[in-house]
Amino acid sequence: MAFWRISICSLLLLLLSSSTMATASIYRPRKRPTSSLIQEKFIQCFTGSSQFYIPLSTAFFTPNNASFTSVLQSTSQNLRYLVPSMPKPELIITPLHESQAQASVICAKRLDIHLRVRSGGHDYEGLSYVSQIESPFVIVDLSKLRLIKVDIQDNSAWVEAGATIGEVYYRIAEKSNIHGFPGGLCTSLGIGGHITGGAYGSMMRKFGLGADNVIDARIVDVNGRVLDRAAMGEDLFWAIRGGGGASFGIILEWKIKLVPIPATVTVFTVTKSLEQGATKLLYKWQTVADKLDEDLFIRVIIQTANAGKNNAKTVTTSYNALFLGDAERLLRVMQQSFPELGLTRKECTETSWIKSVLYIAGYSSNTPAEILLQGRSTFKNYFKAKSDFVKEAIPETALEGLWKRLLEEDSPLMIWNPYGGMMGRISESQIPFPHRQGIKFKIQYLTLWQVEDNNASKHFDWIRRLYNYMAPYVSMFPRGAYVNYRDLDLGMNKNINTSFIEASLWGVRYFKDNFMRLVKVKTRVDPNNFFRHEQSIPPLPVQARY
Repeated sequence: MAFWRISICSLLLLLLSSSTMATASIYRPRKRPTSSLIQEKFIQCFTGSSQFYIPLSTAFFTPNNASFTSVLQSTSQNLRYLVPSMPKPELIITPLHESQAQASVICAKRLDIHLRVRSGGHDYEGLSYVSQIESPFVIVDLSKLRLIKVDIQDNSAWVEAGATIGEVYYRIAEKSNIHGFPGGLCTSLGIGGHITGGAYGSMMRKFGLGADNVIDARIVDVNGRVLDRAAMGEDLFWAIRGGGGASFGIILEWKIKLVPIPATVTVFTVTKSLEQGATKLLYKWQTVADKLDEDLFIRVIIQTANAGKNNAKTVTTSYNALFLGDAERLLRVMQQSFPELGLTRKECTETSWIKSVLYIAGYSSNTPAEILLQGRSTFKNYFKAKSDFVKEAIPETALEGLWKRLLEEDSPLMIWNPYGGMMGRISESQIPFPHRQGIKFKIQYLTLWQVEDNNASKHFDWIRRLYNYMAPYVSMFPRGAYVNYRDLDLGMNKNINTSFIEASLWGVRYFKDNFMRLVKVKTRVDPNNFFRHEQSIPPLPVQARY
């Protein structure tokens, strides 16, 4: 059809000239039924739609259930979205079988009830378990769908969406010490949502993103059908690997490609404070991090600490690394490419890949790998985050200004992740994640607080000022952002309707030119915008489709 050839610019002109400024959704405000009626009708529909009997006490949780709050909070990570003032779902559904995920979609659509989907609960803005723009809503929590089937002979694994990336790593290592998967560094990430945003980790410079290493998937579409790659087609398969979660359907499972790893890898962490020359060293890291041997991943964790003789507050930079090889070869690489760090053999630890996963995740050296099977995060905070991509080294004078700002905040954190290697060789359009060639590193900004703060606005103000300060030193036109670090400051859909114009403001930051292709896929597979949230991909407005 003709709308496949329309450009973003021409579409914006069309919309701006339209008297409707048309929104894509066909949904209209409606009178809200009572909670008890919503729950009764949904459960009645569900039990009639699912192929398998499921006890109500194990599948449905309403605010009247004693366990409702614990289920809601079980995997949710950002405590900002669990405070009493935040909207709560009318119902939490925990499918034990894919047919129950299908029934959830069928019934939510039939009863015109908004639906959110949660796999691991790590959404930075709580979009998988809170709806600030629409009620009533229900949550489909996939945490009980966590089967992992590893096939070493095929170099692959099928992984259900509720499994954590740590569980995936453990099950791979159970079968082989020379196979791995290039997924995330935080081991409690639910793999369902993790891969929908790209999924970066400590082997990305060698093998690319987790989403670059997906070879099949199974998804529940808007009509309640279960589709694999062949059935959904290449456009939808492209969109779900990095196009952001919960815009196209419910991911049931991924088929991932395993990658070869050496039996021995090496890890290290070297920390330098401002008083130990951190500024000059970080500038040097910027010039080499994306050019290092692709077996080497060195990220920088930047935070404040009390140190020195007077225990004064300062900034520390920790060089946290994984090398796919032994310590002897690592030291040769470092001496050739980054001798300024002064890495010594004593600071290097040779270990297995599965043990390196624990090390990078921050566990102590004597922690057994079985902790990865716990499947839930112990890291829960109130926090706000942002992200950037950097193409040119940030000058030392700008770093000095950065330190000054970090020292103003109670608990700031920055993580700089290096690019280069395989990340620079994969096309921007290979999957929706576009931040590839020319990127030196990615920045994650965080401010954290431990208790509910009546003056939380001070933390928001601080991180927004910091973000503004960094603007001259990061990517521009657009200023890129990572979709798995959701940031509603960039813009959000309002009320029930999804505006293409508003979505373009943040869509091009996350996806660059891939945003328009995502919109086209959305228009074809979910034209009435059933799967939606504050930053979901919009379908084209009706008047722009023909």
